[in-house]
Amino acid sequence: MTTENTITTDTALEVDALSVTFPSDDGPLPAVRGVSYTLRRGEALGIVGESGSGKSVTSMAVMGLLPKNAKVEGSVRLMGEEILGLPDKAISEVRGQKIAMIFQDPLTSLNPVYTIGYQIAEAVLAHNAVGKQKAWERARELLEIVGIPSPDQRLRQYPHELSGGMRQRVVIAIAMANDPDVIIADEPTTALDVTVQAQVLEALQSARRETGAALVLITHDLGVVAGQVERVAVMYGGRIVESGPVEEVFYRPRMPYALGLLGSLPRLDEERAERLTPILGTPPSLVAMPQGCTFAPRCPMAREQCHEEEPVLLRTLDGGDRVPAQPGDSVAHVAACHFSDELRAETRPEDLFRATAADTEGVETVEELDGVEAQVARAAEGAPSAGGPEPEPEVLLRAEDLVKNFPIRSKGLLKRKVGDVQAVSGVSLELRERETLALVGESGCGKSTTARMLLNLVRLTSGGVSYLGKPLQGLSDKQMRPLRRDLQIVFQDPFASLDPRMTVADIIAEPMLIHRTRNGDAKKRVKELLELVGLNPEHGSRYPHEFSGGQRQRIGVARALSLNPKVLVLDEPVSALDVSIQAGVINLLEDLQEELGLSYLFVSHDLSVVKHIADRVAVMYLGKIVETATTEQLFEAPAHPYTQALISAIPLPDPVKERTRERIVVTGDVPSPAEPPSGCRFRTRCPKFANELSETERDKCVDQVPELRERGSGHRDACHYSEVVELL
Repeated sequence: MTTENTITTDTALEVDALSVTFPSDDGPLPAVRGVSYTLRRGEALGIVGESGSGKSVTSMAVMGLLPKNAKVEGSVRLMGEEILGLPDKAISEVRGQKIAMIFQDPLTSLNPVYTIGYQIAEAVLAHNAVGKQKAWERARELLEIVGIPSPDQRLRQYPHELSGGMRQRVVIAIAMANDPDVIIADEPTTALDVTVQAQVLEALQSARRETGAALVLITHDLGVVAGQVERVAVMYGGRIVESGPVEEVFYRPRMPYALGLLGSLPRLDEERAERLTPILGTPPSLVAMPQGCTFAPRCPMAREQCHEEEPVLLRTLDGGDRVPAQPGDSVAHVAACHFSDELRAETRPEDLFRATAADTEGVETVEELDGVEAQVARAAEGAPSAGGPEPEPEVLLRAEDLVKNFPIRSKGLLKRKVGDVQAVSGVSLELRERETLALVGESGCGKSTTARMLLNLVRLTSGGVSYLGKPLQGLSDKQMRPLRRDLQIVFQDPFASLDPRMTVADIIAEPMLIHRTRNGDAKKRVKELLELVGLNPEHGSRYPHEFSGGQRQRIGVARALSLNPKVLVLDEPVSALDVSIQAGVINLLEDLQEELGLSYLFVSHDLSVVKHIADRVAVMYLGKIVETATTEQLFEAPAHPYTQALISAIPLPDPVKERTRERIVVTGDVPSPAEPPSGCRFRTRCPKFANELSETERDKCVDQVPELRERGSGHRDACHYSEVVELL
């Protein structure tokens, strides 16, 4: 990002000692504790941290949107005017005009019964004495600014008729309707594909340039922060534990937690590491905040002082001395750590957070790591021997020309079939023994449908699937049951896939009861599985809602492993997890593959994770595979324009690299699978088609469907005019 705003000394937003406490049956819950920051005109501040750290509650308190039972203390001054505690009518005049907010889910922010034009014009009319025609013209202008094509048509459409990326850009347009002084964006790109995320971030920068507003960007994506803000604040346990210029915090973190967050990330711009470096343990409970430093239970540097005395934010001077941060010193690099001077610029996350085979959030202290490797070995009953010569990898799952059509039915009582949506169109792939094959692409490209077809959970329209040479298509549920022992799936949302009425022990034991397996004592097997995935066996009597998201995902993995399968289909298994917890789950999956000889079909849209975990990658677009290669081949020399755009759109958690790298921009949204483009399906969004090809070459893209062509060593792509581009 190039900062086009001129940052002045004018203070746009000043938050001082902001605290938020919620009442509960278990006592007061301190969600935000003494948060202070200053934001100048045109400046961008990123706020990062794990779920539950207080990021969103802080922004809701600033906006005056918390429930009435919340106890809010401190001060919030907007352009020098105190707005905390204003009555509803007064704060309503401020919201939208002087300060605006962009929420995470645009569908809940937009009214489904009003058109897009009406809702944008309403925001204009609420704070300006203009006519409806002027407001409508302003709405059209705003849609153009945020990059929505065909604005006249979109103004008359309803929210459900727009894609997720378009809806988010509409919300940005509403936020900038009255040229606010401050825009707060709360996870504005979390649920979006990387290509759409890039478009939304550009729309957000357009809003800043157009309005001159200061920006508070709340996100868990450190790559987005690296490229979009000048300063960053790291929150943990309801308070800011480190803040400063983004380069200082990223390159020279002074708080172990910030260093741990950076170490948890799989990096697209680095060679594949053997293991990620997660932060052990879980964030503190609001009900029982630990005494002293809230990060001490998870910190490898923690000492007696850390457990007794909570550190204050201190600034480290050039000479090494540390002094308290001053309220007006908004650009200083400050950290809340008793021993921050022990962190050097050359200190690496792996030096501090010792990565072992037991990296799990279920392990609360470093001392508990002793002996876990032995538990893993004991639990891996039936695992293939590691000794002897390595045999040639056997093809376990094979798919040939898979096609899946979903019917489109008319409205009304009879619901006649009026057409088809071809979700999957001629997909062929192979999954080998002890291999991880990643299936990547944007939402709606057919990844999950393909994965379910491989397991016969979705009946295919045509084509064939075989497991160890045995055809699966056409088999009934009863005929598939014996094969379910070898073929298991882990879903994206563990909470939705776990029965809330059953204990964790019963959930894990259920497959053994269904298949009447003779694994000895079921209780013993459940205990082994819980140990295997890094959870405390004593917690088997608990229910799913009593666990964190990462722990629930581990329960889903344990359940899938209960029958000793050979193949695991992992459908976006880490997309909903915080980066530190995500790293632990990824390490767990790698350990299990090595110990148990598993094969993974890894469905994901996160190419950073894919680069770290996968052996081979298949890239899908609108129901077709457009490129397939080994992980090394794909990331070093992507050939298809779509693959190049995906890799280019992944933000890097490095401020200098992220701001200086060249982008391959994809415009527009994925076409409807009900009416796919003729010829090459990617041509409507392809930058090469739009900018580089001659008229004759374009005609070929329009008329002829490109086939997967061999580039050598198993690297294939489906593009008439593909060429290798080095992006990293």
